[in-house]
Amino acid sequence: MTDKDLFSPYDLGGLTLANRIVMAPLTRNRADAGLVPSQLAADYYAQRASAGLIITEATQVSQQAQGYQNTPGLYTPEQIAGWRKVTDGVHAKGGRIFVQLWHVGRVSHVDLHGGETPVAPSAIRAETKTFVNNGFADVSEPRALAPGEIPTIVEDFRKAAANAIEAGFDGVEVHGANGYLLDQFLRETANVRTDAYGGSIENRARLLVEVTAAVANEIGAHRTGVRLSPVSPASGIVPASDEQPQFNHVVQALDGLGIAYIHVVEGATGGPRDATPFDFDALRQRFRKTYIANNGYDLELANLRLSQGKADLIAFGHHFIANPDLVERLQSGAPLAQMNSATIYGGGGEGYTDYPTARVSTDA
Repeated sequence: MTDKDLFSPYDLGGLTLANRIVMAPLTRNRADAGLVPSQLAADYYAQRASAGLIITEATQVSQQAQGYQNTPGLYTPEQIAGWRKVTDGVHAKGGRIFVQLWHVGRVSHVDLHGGETPVAPSAIRAETKTFVNNGFADVSEPRALAPGEIPTIVEDFRKAAANAIEAGFDGVEVHGANGYLLDQFLRETANVRTDAYGGSIENRARLLVEVTAAVANEIGAHRTGVRLSPVSPASGIVPASDEQPQFNHVVQALDGLGIAYIHVVEGATGGPRDATPFDFDALRQRFRKTYIANNGYDLELANLRLSQGKADLIAFGHHFIANPDLVERLQSGAPLAQMNSATIYGGGGEGYTDYPTARVSTDA
């Protein structure tokens, strides 16, 4: 085992990780009333605490930020208390955990907002669906955020980051990926504004950079990360023919803030790594601190990229759903269990906290 093996420890901004395996954010739609994380959520994350770092499911920074049924928030005292049970459970097992903070923007539905219209950079409807009323439905037509509303978005992220520390999280990941609000601002196909938040590369990056700066100033840059998905056609986003200049600029700006990491979806989220030409190494070269690589990794590719210095940590997503002991399975060579796709979203413990470990499966 080398010093850059997947199972070697890693220092993330002064936080010692037991290994270089990251549990990527996975939306599971199981929050209780008031969008409070349930006891099941505490059990679920504690089961997976052997990951070097857990990044939680995306968690809304305000009521306006919600886009899917039963996704948790981090803006009420009850939600903070619910998340405290999660962080306590993970820390009791020796794990490390960041919360991913999001605002979905236009990927939402009026039924989640008492009839109020979802917000977006511009009044352009996304060609995608959301999970609402116990099923999938087309998202609603959004309205464009007024210039005077944008500082409120930044403040909501700042407050949620402060709440995260109160809830016991080791840090925060700002969700700037997968077609949600901050990513919508980055894209020419979703953002046709003509003010300071639209038009040029710098203007379209402005909100993401302001949000990240506010979070870093509140909780410390060493506790702050950002997720990006340069070429992923997620949640109705249509990437431009050449996204390289936009994301080169974004990463350079984030590097200037001194944040702990960028977490990059390499390729199409949950799909091909090479669907669209893009130089991910160019992002790595522009960011001096930790680079977390995500999408389509197996043990061999992970160790190759680590040994080449092209990534520092590797994030695994869906494999963690059915394999609470993914770290141990990868290390021992045990086969990976397959997830039940029918139980990914919503429900109770079935397909959530009842997946056995390899040791239990073998003993049985």
